Amino acid sequence: MRVRRLRKEVAALEVTAFINLIVVLVPFLLSTAVFTRLAVMDLTLPAQSNSKLEQLKGNDLKLEIVIRPEALEVGDRIGGLIQRIDNKEGHHDFKALNVLMQSIKQKFPDTRTATVLSEPDTSYEVLVHVMDAVRSGRSANGGPKLVRVDLFPEVSVGDAPLRTKGAAASNGRSQG
Repeated sequence: MRVRRLRKEVAALEVTAFINLIVVLVPFLLSTAVFTRLAVMDLTLPAQSNSKLEQLKGNDLKLEIVIRPEALEVGDRIGGLIQRIDNKEGHHDFKALNVLMQSIKQKFPDTRTATVLSEPDTSYEVLVHVMDAVRSGRSANGGPKLVRVDLFPEVSVGDAPLRTKGAAASNGRSQG
């Protein structure tokens, strides 16, 4: 008896569906990759310094912005408080802070550094808004167009000093 064997044909590899997928997928991935970018801002920690040495440099500005829950306190490390910007409608007034930063920059045009000090419960959003208001602003510069100007681009971040009991009590009385 004869044994009959089936002839098996070599199966062809069908890649047209895969190529179609790649043709659609590659441009899609390339187009979405353009819109994703990471913004990185270099920050430095405030340097520890000897206060007696700082007092010798009388005309130097050591700008500090302290973020409190009820206000923003702008001051000089040596000279003390410059201005306190109370909250407006329950929120920090970042526009007033930016205007104050522009006026300070006019008085001290060579100063590029500022320190932002925040309390532990300060939200990230508030910290970023304060840093943006300190770093740059918009100015007319004598023309009709508003131009972006650098105010204090070198921002250091740190912890706010603890308030004394007397200052906390007077703040509580002025709010109530």
